[in-house]
Amino acid sequence: MTDIGYLVLLAVGTGIASGIIMSLIYRNSIKPRRMELEKEKAKVLEDVKREAETIKKEATLEAKDIVYQAKSEVEKDLRERRSELNHLDKRLRQKEETLERKFDQIEKRDYELGRREKDYNSRERAIHDKENRFTQLIKEQTLKLESISGVSSEEAKQELFKRVEEESRFEAAKLAKKIEDEIKEVAEKKAKEVMSLAIQRYASEYVADATASAVNLPNDEMKGRIIGREGRNIRALEAATGVDFIVDDTPELVTLSAFDPVRREIARLSLERLIADGRIHPTRIEEVVEKIKKEIETNIREEGEKAVFDLGLSGIHPEVVKLLGRLKYRTSYGQPVLQHSKEVSYLAGIMAGELNVDVKLAKRAGLLHDIGKAVDHETEGSHQEIGANLAKKYGENQKVINAIMVHHGEGDPLTPEAALVASADALSAARPGVRRESIESYLKRLENLEQMAMSYKGVEKCYAIQAGREIRIIVKPEDMTDEMSSVMSKDLAKKIEAELTYPGQIKVTVIRESRYVEYAK
Repeated sequence: MTDIGYLVLLAVGTGIASGIIMSLIYRNSIKPRRMELEKEKAKVLEDVKREAETIKKEATLEAKDIVYQAKSEVEKDLRERRSELNHLDKRLRQKEETLERKFDQIEKRDYELGRREKDYNSRERAIHDKENRFTQLIKEQTLKLESISGVSSEEAKQELFKRVEEESRFEAAKLAKKIEDEIKEVAEKKAKEVMSLAIQRYASEYVADATASAVNLPNDEMKGRIIGREGRNIRALEAATGVDFIVDDTPELVTLSAFDPVRREIARLSLERLIADGRIHPTRIEEVVEKIKKEIETNIREEGEKAVFDLGLSGIHPEVVKLLGRLKYRTSYGQPVLQHSKEVSYLAGIMAGELNVDVKLAKRAGLLHDIGKAVDHETEGSHQEIGANLAKKYGENQKVINAIMVHHGEGDPLTPEAALVASADALSAARPGVRRESIESYLKRLENLEQMAMSYKGVEKCYAIQAGREIRIIVKPEDMTDEMSSVMSKDLAKKIEAELTYPGQIKVTVIRESRYVEYAK
């Protein structure tokens, strides 16, 4: 236990001694270092002070420089503003002087205007007094004139207006006639050139074969075979074709009657084939008629397609093509309508080419212009209305529809092509020999034409010439002036258009001539 205590004490004493020794060593080594640090600190402070003084001096100099520059700029700006103010002040003084001069001038003008206004007022009063005196004098003179003439001023005015109106109408009619003559001369020359070229470039036969309404028989015995026992054969023919067969006393001839030209053609071909075959009985009749119907339907379609192809057209509805084919069996005054439609299409196309308008449109409208005649026996209305409705139904252009609707002058054409179609239609119908007309209807038409012309007052004589395509009227010169003759020709033309039916066009010529004859003895 003593040894342990001794050791403990020894250890403690050794530790204490070691601590004391280490403390002495630390004090002796740190003290010089602290002194060095103090010296360095003092040196750094001295450097900082010197640098601060330097920076302060530089900042002071820079501030003085900035102040000097700002002062210079302010002084320069002040000088410029003083100069500008001086300039503005000078201008203001000049404007004031100018305004003063203008005010002086205005005052002088006001004075002068006031003086003139007084002068004008006095003159106006004087003029007003004179007007009153003149008005009073006019009234007095008017009363004197009325009492002398026995006519009131209102009646005199009406008479004067009437005379002025008559003179004005006379002068207007003269001027209108002069302008119309000049326009007609140029228009007729151009129209003749275009139409002559169209006619030269297109040539067709006069009248194509018309659909026959009678069938020739080899002998009269064939009539009995056509009628059959107790009429069974003719009843079978009528039932199968829908056509009336008229067997009368006319030798070797059977007449066919039907409104539908296609049915009549089927009946004609069927009867001719039965006569050629020799076997005529109800069963055979039904077989032949059915076969002919198919052939006619095929022929109708082919004829329509051929017409469209020949004219170089396309896009026409198949039903319209069939209707075109049906026109082959439709005639007008003996003229086949399909041939007429093709001719109108050719002529309209040629004239459209000469006038630099749409040739395709003119041809299309020309071909379809009489399409309504294919079904006019089935539908109410004129063939123009029927044709326009058909064209609209099958999707034709509005321009084509208009051309169909107005090709007989019933309405206004919307395009030049519509007018060309109407002209081509009249030209095709008016060619010599192209249409047939009975002598009775022909004479009746001429008689109506002459009677219509003679109904006008002042007409002395009239003559229908050129097969009714022109009427020449001789008027009494003492009863009608040239202007009245011009008006009469227009009125008569309009009356003919409204009341008569005729192919082509009719030229109205009014002749007025004065002759003075004296004899020297």
